[in-house]
Amino acid sequence: MDTSDDQSRPVILREDAPGSVERACHALDAGELVALPTETVYGLAADAANGEAVAAIFAAKGRPRFNPLIAHVDGWEMADRLAMFDPLSASLASAFWPGALTLVLPRRDDAPIHDLVTAGQPTIAIRQPRGFAAKVIAALGRPLAAPSANRSGRISGTDAATVADDLGASLALVIDGGAPPVGVESTIVKVEDGAITILRPGGVTADELANFGEVRRAGDGAAIEAPGMLKSHYAPGAAMRLDIDEVRDGEALLAFGPDRVPGAEHAVAVENLSDVGDLRQAAARLFAAMRVLDGAGAATIAVEPIPETGLGEAIRDRLARAAAPRQEDSRA
Repeated sequence: MDTSDDQSRPVILREDAPGSVERACHALDAGELVALPTETVYGLAADAANGEAVAAIFAAKGRPRFNPLIAHVDGWEMADRLAMFDPLSASLASAFWPGALTLVLPRRDDAPIHDLVTAGQPTIAIRQPRGFAAKVIAALGRPLAAPSANRSGRISGTDAATVADDLGASLALVIDGGAPPVGVESTIVKVEDGAITILRPGGVTADELANFGEVRRAGDGAAIEAPGMLKSHYAPGAAMRLDIDEVRDGEALLAFGPDRVPGAEHAVAVENLSDVGDLRQAAARLFAAMRVLDGAGAATIAVEPIPETGLGEAIRDRLARAAAPRQEDSRA
């Protein structure tokens, strides 16, 4: 069923609606923007070979054009037309695709993709998603550029209504696939000197990657080779205070686990990422909980400590970037 409140909002169509794949492909083929559900977060999708369509992504998000996009593919054959795979990268793709892993690889000179996608760099970020987005890519027969479906630097979209509210008339269509099961963006890695360098932690953990070789992490001063590497990102309107040991007057609380810090009972609003301390549940709820607290009217969101292990690394990365000093001209 189609839903839209007014002309400033896009049509919202359930992913299981008859003809949903065809309607999405028709809009994308026409150079329009479509918000698609993936297993990580909703993506703001455009035909990656269409420069005007890719430029529309940057315009809709207010995204700096030096910040590259991920090219989403339907499998190995399409990926191989875009990039050159070393043996370790090929092994990672085989193990984690389709799924929440993005590989940064040398771009082929004849890759059928617009330069805006790679921000003019000699590398390209590639991922094979699961679910509805994969069906659309396969039906379209071309890669999709698809950053998270939200205004740049703000909280990533994890439900169709929020995406429609955030991006409005810039979208031709929003496909409603419900809440993404992962809930945070993909892990982005690059193979360098035989080691796996994590450029952005995400839905695939460092422990999982370590089964394939040495794992390193990009330093704070690393060049921006992939999305999500800018210091200020994923930010709510409210300020954020991390790893708190008490809640101050007037703060909202982003909680984790069964036990509360002192002062929690006085918080303006409370959202618990996981009552039982489950990091996968916490990752899936992170952005939705941040949005709820951001709408509670508090000037600051206080965040209880999150473990650094497993998916906790990705959660803490998003929270640190959300809490970083805001510079409007540098958001991604």
